[in-house]
Amino acid sequence: MNNREVVVLSVGGVRFVTWASTLQQFPESRLARMLNNNDREFKLMNGEFFVDRDGTLFSYIMDCLRTLQVSLPTNFSDYQRLQREAEFYGLYTLAELLSQEHLLKPRLEVLEVRFSLHEMQAFFRIFGSCSTTVETLAEQITVFTGQQSGRSWNSPFPSQKSLVPLPLERPSHHDLVFQCGTDYSAGDQFVARYVSIQPDNRKLINGTNVLGLLLDTLLKDGFRLISTRTVSNEEKVECYSFERMKRPAGLTITVDQTPGSSGVTQAKRSQAQKGK
Repeated sequence: MNNREVVVLSVGGVRFVTWASTLQQFPESRLARMLNNNDREFKLMNGEFFVDRDGTLFSYIMDCLRTLQVSLPTNFSDYQRLQREAEFYGLYTLAELLSQEHLLKPRLEVLEVRFSLHEMQAFFRIFGSCSTTVETLAEQITVFTGQQSGRSWNSPFPSQKSLVPLPLERPSHHDLVFQCGTDYSAGDQFVARYVSIQPDNRKLINGTNVLGLLLDTLLKDGFRLISTRTVSNEEKVECYSFERMKRPAGLTITVDQTPGSSGVTQAKRSQAQKGK
């Protein structure tokens, strides 16, 4: 069969349409042999190949054949059933990966935001179990400083030219520290610190407003607020705890298609994982 020929496959009544070359990614698999009518499990009826297997699970197998990546939904749980299906189709590398559920299962990620107010300044500390997430937040958050007259957080906004970005404090790979508000400098001049959190373009100086934007950003990024507590009444430190299920990096399956090979495969991470 020509590699660019369209193949229609009915798996348990669920219809799939793909190229012959997609089903031939693994030359020794039953799907590849099916195209040559060399497998009795697959019946050719009215121009469609039929096999009495689970069509829903086969959709994940088709995705793997099309992308050469194993990437499952966060709520997926049928690893053993999908492994049996992969073995049935002769996709043994995929079956071996599915037997190692710890590589594919999402993991719980926790993040904590500590917030405190001292007169006209607000202090933030973010700690996360995944350093990649903290690094992403550090790229989103920018602190700008500039001179400002008056003593109120609602004083006139300084000119854009007078604002200078400041680096965030990074005590470790798992946390970051920043502050906003005003600090007395000399005379009636105050050093003002504004915070911007992308993709929002505003520069905010009021600590309560910055906190609201930060919490909203985390919620939109898939985190769930699980608790709010006061850590220190004297210092007025509030703590907001979040969690989310983080998908693992996808696994890429490489197919050895050199002359004389039998389609031996291996798997590797599609990207380096950080924050373990």
